[in-house]
Amino acid sequence: MQTIRTTCPYCGVGCGVLATPDGKGGLGIAGDPDHPANRGRLCVKGSALGETVGHGGRLLAPRIHGREAGWDEALDLVAHRFRDTIAEHGPDSVGFYVSGQLLTEDYYVANKLMKGFIGSANIDTNSRLCMASAVAGHRRAFGTDTVPGLYEDLELADTVVLVGSNLAWCHPVLYQRLAAAREARGTRVVVVDPRRAASCDIADLHLALAPGADAALFNLLLAEIARRGLAGGDAAAHLDGFDEALAAARGTLPSATGLAHSQLRQFFDLWCGSDKVVTVWSQGVNQSDSGTDKVNAILNCHLASGRIGRPGMGPFSVTGQPNAMGGREVGGLANMLACHLEIENPAHREAVRGFWNAPRMAERPGLKAVDMFRAVEDGRIKALWIICTNPAATMPEADRVARAIAGCDFVAVSDIMARTDTTRLAHVLLPATGWGEKDGTVTNSERRISRQRRTLAPAGQARDDWRILAEVGCRMGWADAFGWTSPAQVFAEHAALSGIAGGLGSDFDISAHAGITAAEYDALGPFLWPQSAGRQGGRFFGDGRFHTPSGRARMVAVTPRPPQPVDADHPFRLNTGRVRDHWHTMTRTGLSPRLSRHLAEPFLELHPSDAARLDLTPASLAEVCGPHGRAVLRVLVTDRVAPGHPFAPMHWTGETAPSGRIDALVPGTVDPVSGQPALKSATVAIRPFAARWFGFAVSAGAIRPDCDYWARATLPRGEQAELAGLEVPQDWTAHARALFGLPDEPLVLHDRTRGQVRLAFLRDGRLQAALFVAPGPVGLSRSHVAALLGEGGAEALAGRPGADRPDEGALVCACFGIGVNSIVQAIATRRLTSVEAVGQALRAGTNCGSCRPEIRALLEAGTACRAAAE
Repeated sequence: MQTIRTTCPYCGVGCGVLATPDGKGGLGIAGDPDHPANRGRLCVKGSALGETVGHGGRLLAPRIHGREAGWDEALDLVAHRFRDTIAEHGPDSVGFYVSGQLLTEDYYVANKLMKGFIGSANIDTNSRLCMASAVAGHRRAFGTDTVPGLYEDLELADTVVLVGSNLAWCHPVLYQRLAAAREARGTRVVVVDPRRAASCDIADLHLALAPGADAALFNLLLAEIARRGLAGGDAAAHLDGFDEALAAARGTLPSATGLAHSQLRQFFDLWCGSDKVVTVWSQGVNQSDSGTDKVNAILNCHLASGRIGRPGMGPFSVTGQPNAMGGREVGGLANMLACHLEIENPAHREAVRGFWNAPRMAERPGLKAVDMFRAVEDGRIKALWIICTNPAATMPEADRVARAIAGCDFVAVSDIMARTDTTRLAHVLLPATGWGEKDGTVTNSERRISRQRRTLAPAGQARDDWRILAEVGCRMGWADAFGWTSPAQVFAEHAALSGIAGGLGSDFDISAHAGITAAEYDALGPFLWPQSAGRQGGRFFGDGRFHTPSGRARMVAVTPRPPQPVDADHPFRLNTGRVRDHWHTMTRTGLSPRLSRHLAEPFLELHPSDAARLDLTPASLAEVCGPHGRAVLRVLVTDRVAPGHPFAPMHWTGETAPSGRIDALVPGTVDPVSGQPALKSATVAIRPFAARWFGFAVSAGAIRPDCDYWARATLPRGEQAELAGLEVPQDWTAHARALFGLPDEPLVLHDRTRGQVRLAFLRDGRLQAALFVAPGPVGLSRSHVAALLGEGGAEALAGRPGADRPDEGALVCACFGIGVNSIVQAIATRRLTSVEAVGQALRAGTNCGSCRPEIRALLEAGTACRAAAE
């Protein structure tokens, strides 16, 4: 089959992918060696893309009030309800909530429909949750939302500072590029993060600063830059606000960072002593109620010292989603217009209105995400269209948001999956194409536009999002404006509009592609913007010219604000984030058994001192409560987190672990400038979850849990589930039959002394399902039991392999399926002393490299054990 060049749908690195259809609905996946972002590298999530393109769980046809419907009926209903709502209540009575996983063409059509034809700016995106503060900081400093640098700057820099960015897990290919540069040319790496994350594996310095103290740290750095005479000179000629920013910086107390004087001195020496410095930041900075100020504190240091816009230096915001940047380019946020134009600027509005021939242009910013769902809650928004995202699970105060959606007069949801926390609340469901099924473009964190190409036929009746939106626009009476027949035509229109924007001074201009043909679009290779008659790609601001009215950059006086204090009722501050092998709410990665093996259930990282004080032991369950909700999470005791500052991941939903929906705990507090929620500083209480029984189940079919805690994950031959309950079932056999949907009589082992029950369902001597129950966390070899599905028999009840079948243990290297026991044994028996030696012996860590920090930790533990023994 023909190999197709496309782009990965996960993080903002934007890796090129070679996808080869196998003729059976699957794909072979490899990294594209010619794509500039990754040069053939892929992380484990990208490598597993071929395992995630099946139709399991897909929404295959439109549905109205739960019944299957035709496309015409569904689209007519959406158009009718939106048109009637607008006629009765005005354009601001409707809203769109969209996603950074949409393609640029989808995003463009949605914004044109809402802002230019409905006449409201009530369209916002889940990028508000991850990138809005970076956007606001850029606009305050540069006059526009511009990322100045390129990925190659990570390889050209002398020092790279990672701030609130666990690059190793969240942007693994960039981490690989940085690690290679460190190895090849001695690049020094600083990690600024309260948590000792995986990226610390290559750090020369880890600054475990006080949570929320990023602005204080960079204010102190700015004062030090000035003290050492590194500010001013040529840089000062291109700056406004320098004196005010420096005065604010000099008023910052070092104690606010929580760092020792020696650590601050070491950081200042590294940063100030390096001409070529790149400061990379991500959600740890942005997801704060003072995120914009933190961004500007970082930008201030680069502006004052002139370390911006030249090779190997500059501030670098890395995006969390595959097309967060593309969404910003088309005005995907409620306070922006297409092509980086300003919705508040009459000349910009008139230019876009004229280009679109729009009947009623939005004249003011719309509602940002948190405010939008508050407006849904109180009835100001009466018709809502949610596209390619799951706000009932991912918005702060998620339970409140779910109730608001459930109470809305009319809700349409476009999604690839039939059942999510949000689709369950919709009046109309519209099946959308997913990755591998759609054509369009995405823009990565370095402003590189790449093509996603269709490699598979759409699932069922699924349609592209741009087409669904355009057909609704036609049905609302605007057929001339929404009459495209291909994404190439949408892209060409977007490029033509960018030429007008460029003429108004916008940085975003790809008008070189305004006349692109269908054949040229099909063949379009990755390119950096801008692409116009006057400029092609490259860095911004090295010439000292910015997009402000004065042409000078604006430094911002920042007064650091700590997060809201904890209190006696909620004495812990909860940090949230991602895990290595999963993405967002796992609608894609959750389909891959090997991606689920690394971390298969929601967890709470808790410092040993906190665990001891709370009487929580490893693998027990903790109940985490806040003013807005609760969660039940598996306890992971580790000193990677500081006392009082636990960490929990955000991937689990009502479909995979209902009590693990972490955003139910997060308050709706937002940054006053950007509107971005503070997702990493919820105050919570923690106590043991008083489970009377714990269970582990595997099944070749679906598992149907009915208990107080459960977390479900995919296996190669079925499913597994972790279980726990507050009440002990009277009949374990009946409970197991209901759990697995099996009428058979199971084999049962009941150890009444230990309170353990083990049940196995066999068919023709082969294992169909098994349930293991104990009064405490169930201890057994999960990978061994899972491997017996469809093969083994009664021996499954042992729960552990015999001497002839080695137990891999918990997965470490997902690329090659290498478990912790194999690595520990190889370290001990072969006396391995380096990650490279482990790679040579087992291949672990030799592909994507994301597991290398865990391998290094196992090596350090093995060295410590040998030293103690000797």
